[in-house]
Amino acid sequence: MPKSGNPAKAAGIPAANPARAVLWSSNSPYAATGYGQQTAQVTERLQAAGHKIAIASNYGLEGHVTEWRGMKHYPRGFDLYSNDVVPAHLMAWAAENPGLEPLLVTLFDTWVFKGQQWDLVPQIASWVPIDHTPAPPDVVAWCKRENVTPIAMSKFGKDMLEREDVESVYIPHAIDTSVFKPTEKFTAGDRKMTGREFMEIGNDRFVVGINSANKGGRQGHNRKAFAEMFLAFGMWSRKRTDAVLYVHTENKGAMGGISLPDLAAACGIPDERIVFVDQYAYRMGIPTEVLAAIYSGMDVLLQTSLGEGFGIPAIEAQACGVPVILNNATAQTELCGDGCLTDNQPVWDDAQKSWWHTPAIPSIIEALEAAYQRGPGTSADAVKFAKGYDADKVYREMWAPMLDAL
Repeated sequence: MPKSGNPAKAAGIPAANPARAVLWSSNSPYAATGYGQQTAQVTERLQAAGHKIAIASNYGLEGHVTEWRGMKHYPRGFDLYSNDVVPAHLMAWAAENPGLEPLLVTLFDTWVFKGQQWDLVPQIASWVPIDHTPAPPDVVAWCKRENVTPIAMSKFGKDMLEREDVESVYIPHAIDTSVFKPTEKFTAGDRKMTGREFMEIGNDRFVVGINSANKGGRQGHNRKAFAEMFLAFGMWSRKRTDAVLYVHTENKGAMGGISLPDLAAACGIPDERIVFVDQYAYRMGIPTEVLAAIYSGMDVLLQTSLGEGFGIPAIEAQACGVPVILNNATAQTELCGDGCLTDNQPVWDDAQKSWWHTPAIPSIIEALEAAYQRGPGTSADAVKFAKGYDADKVYREMWAPMLDAL
């Protein structure tokens, strides 16, 4: 989030030139998701620069219009992906701001946008995730629309679009480095607590952390590679008896994911060697300063997804001084400032007619052992690398010029 006081002045954010009536379509800004986080930080900076901002929720608000930090907040539609209401929300927002040119910004998978109603939107800037190789046909088709300006959230995504003769603007996801930083303790009521204390893991343990959403899966493939990561940890940790796996996610598969306790048992991980985040606290939303302390309590972050449009936990963890283990595929390759990249092999995703990349379990094991041999300690290289993705910096150097050019 922007710092206290005037966020535009504090961050050196230039004034909007010209101001626009922007409808931002994504997860609600208070949703505990990566898209919710990006929605919050960018819309506040857009508003501080002088744009008129409203938010259209596709997750996090139903049934009524409300307000969030001075911005109108429209609810999701009846359609699963709000195809039925977002263009209408933009028309309503434009009617409230007749002197300003309307602009729709989307932050969501673009292959879900269907219907002729999108032809009625004069200008769309789509912050598009591309987590396959090559870019899926439906994603390419959307980005080639005359009323769409694609914004690639990774250098990989920009390259995939260029291979399909689609021009795009590169703007990465970003974090607040005033929050995500090496954090020894956070305030919990009337006491100070470390990340290890919150996780209930002793200081004599080697902590491998996972922070990935447990949701969705097609044709037996879970995009976040929980099966591969759990099996690799189960095999590797047999000889590293001080290792503990901390998993920061919903663990029963309530959002179309998988039962992680069952998976852990199948991978030979004893109950005392795996810790799941408190499920009620996770669902209610864990504050970012607490998450920073959790990251700081890890020895390495394990996040070898089959494909990532960006992969924000990798940057959050490194900002807290934690090295990472990522899959050498899609956006993950460019996000490894300090850590290891794993080998992989392609796997077909028939739903999007393109390829994901399954991380090789032996390669994950090698990376875990390398992290173990490295030992504990804050990585200055990781912190320095992550500062390149600071939210103020990204807005000032990338968002502001892009909006002026539009």
